[in-house]
Order: sequence, then structure tokens, then C-alpha cells
Amino acid sequence: MSDIPRDKQFWDLADSFIQLANTHLNEAKPSKVSASALFAAARFNAFVITAATENKEQLIAEKEAAIAYFLDQYEKMLRENLDEHLARYDQHSS
Repeated sequence: MSDIPRDKQFWDLADSFIQLANTHLNEAKPSKVSASALFAAARFNAFVITAATENKEQLIAEKEAAIAYFLDQYEKMLRENLDEHLARYDQHSS
């Protein structure tokens, strides 16, 4: 489980992003939708990290720790979701 609290608002927001990504599947391959979503998340998270700092020096000082945090969170979430898909894999493959 990731370190991010998961309340109703968290799930509603996540679902809204997934629903939006799904609408793009009519016009683009899943791999392109995925890459675009990943880029958008990285771009938004760079904004969040920058907005949380008071100056450029603080951003420079905290950059590597922030990157490590987001990489760790992404890995945990990806593993968690893949495990969920693995648990249900046989239900969807027949």
C-alpha cells in the first residue's frame, strides 16, 4: 500500500483520470495513452514539487528526495495494481 491516504476523494479523482484515459483509447493505442498519462503525471508532479518550495535553492536541495519519493510511490502503486490484476487474471482470460 502506498503512503498516500486513500479516501473517497482520492478514489474519485483516480477514477476520473482513468475514465478520461479510457476515452482516448478510441483514437490512440493504449501504449500511447499510457505514455501520455505518465508524462502528464510527471509534469504535474514537477509543478507540485516546485510550488512547495520557497526558492530555487530549496528546489535544488530537495529535488533528489522528491524524485526518490515519487519513484517509490509509483513503484508501490504499480506493484499493487499488477498484483490485483494477477489475482483476477483467470476471471478475465476465458
